[in-house]
Amino acid sequence: MEHNNADETLMMRYRDGDAQAFEWLYARHKGPLYRYLLRQCGNAASAEELFQDIWLKLVNARANYSVKAKFTTYLYRMAHNRVIDYYRSQTRGLPVSFEDDDAPDMDAIPAAEHEQPEQQEDRRRQAEHLLNLLQALPEAQREAFLLRQEAGFSLEEIAETTGVTRETAKSRLRYAVAKLRQNLGVTA
Repeated sequence: MEHNNADETLMMRYRDGDAQAFEWLYARHKGPLYRYLLRQCGNAASAEELFQDIWLKLVNARANYSVKAKFTTYLYRMAHNRVIDYYRSQTRGLPVSFEDDDAPDMDAIPAAEHEQPEQQEDRRRQAEHLLNLLQALPEAQREAFLLRQEAGFSLEEIAETTGVTRETAKSRLRYAVAKLRQNLGVTA
């Protein structure tokens, strides 16, 4: 028997009129979905617009919802389709360079006493470097990587969400990880 707070159950409860169920789904998935969108399109304004569009689409589609896949697959499939539309609408056809800081308040968080400012600056540079490398990946590879890291998807879920075979999803993820490792100087 399905647990009452499983995503699919919550979505069915929302479909049937339980607004609290939607609030739980939103709270559970808003962070990973927003980060996925931010890193896909490269700027906060576009990510926020896509984020709102996807949740609005989910609200509008609730009456016809039925469990055919995991809720996260359903949600990220909507996100994938919206991101593809976003790419198509861009005059250059590619995402804008990643220039916005996705965590502007991070500097306000006090560091542990044993951490020196030099270590903090080094970590900040490393994180910025990683985000730049992530942004430089081809879109399909970046998407596979983000679905794995942000949404915790399996290869099967990545394939289902993006409409490709498992082997294609596996290749995209493998190439993304290999490129990131190579550019970070990490050996497997």
